[in-house]
Amino acid sequence: MITRKETLKIIAENIRVERARKKYSQEYLAEQVNISPQHLYRIENEKVCPTILVIANIALALGISLDTILPLEELKKFEEK
Repeated sequence: MITRKETLKIIAENIRVERARKKYSQEYLAEQVNISPQHLYRIENEKVCPTILVIANIALALGISLDTILPLEELKKFEEK
């Protein structure tokens, strides 16, 4: 089973990559998602696990699928190890 730490790392990295691709600042994305920039910082630095609602809103704000942030097929690979 995948650990909390592995999940946080994947979520954080995928959000950072997609935010950078869109050239959004943390402040801008946080505003679009209606969370504080500090909360987004903590998500991107693996300090807090976002709720599924926050993940969904981030995906919508970035114009990407939920699976881009939380790739279930990729997570299955951890279970096979």
